[in-house]
Amino acid sequence: MSKVLVTGGAGFIGSNLVDKLIDEGHDVAIIDNLSTGKKENINPKATFYERDITLMNAWLMFRDVDVVFHLAAMTSVEESIHNPEEYHKMNVLGTLNMLKACVDNKVKRFVYTSSSAVYGDAKEIPTKEYSDLKPMSPYAMNKQMGEQYCKLFSELYGLETVSLRYANVFGDRQRNEGAYCNVIGIFNQQKSKGEKLTIVGDGEQTRDFINVSDVADANIKVGFDECMLNGVVLNVGSGKSYSVNQIAEWIGGETKNIPPRIEPKKSLLDSYQMMDSFDWQPKVNLEDWIKKA
Repeated sequence: MSKVLVTGGAGFIGSNLVDKLIDEGHDVAIIDNLSTGKKENINPKATFYERDITLMNAWLMFRDVDVVFHLAAMTSVEESIHNPEEYHKMNVLGTLNMLKACVDNKVKRFVYTSSSAVYGDAKEIPTKEYSDLKPMSPYAMNKQMGEQYCKLFSELYGLETVSLRYANVFGDRQRNEGAYCNVIGIFNQQKSKGEKLTIVGDGEQTRDFINVSDVADANIKVGFDECMLNGVVLNVGSGKSYSVNQIAEWIGGETKNIPPRIEPKKSLLDSYQMMDSFDWQPKVNLEDWIKKA
């Protein structure tokens, strides 16, 4: 059993990860400011600290921790364009504070949540980890800077770090309202209200969707692997892409098109390194999950 800490552990992805860690017998603590996380997501077997990661504190809860999973972040691409200062503060300064707390308390490993958004409108599809990075939003730039800080802290201070670039995450506890919805959440909300499903542009933009359970498994695989991980970056995707029109068809209902926005036309990750090095495989199929949900 290991002692672990999950930032953002009351959120969509973080709470699913916490549940799996506890099921495996680990001693889990959570840091979350509850700005987007929910108290009802918090596993009662975890120790909960309501804290703001952007503040310089004496992070005593990091003592004797083996692995930190850093998921706390502001994650709306559109919102980051309108509010870049707050996004930088939370996503860059907050990450820096967590890395420093790990070094100060001699934590062994730091698993950082990054995003496929760092690739921007990728030329190479499927996209590999060494592809060019072309962030198209402050959020994406924040994530790239977080990766760079992780690598730097490995080189300067010997903290083991790994950055996981997620595809579009869906699954249990995903948000169906507010700025942090993905397209599935938006469509679910609109359908429940009897509204038309709003399709951005022509709806032919494609995305790689990965289930939150598979993402949690990926975190656990890299979090406890015995190999050295010094600034490693890994893609975490399903290996399949679907258009917005396909998703709308599976969910069902009338649709309407709205003006296009700044976003990549295609997104599909090559996750071979994750699968080959850590014996990880995505298990949940998007179409099956939508039909069941």
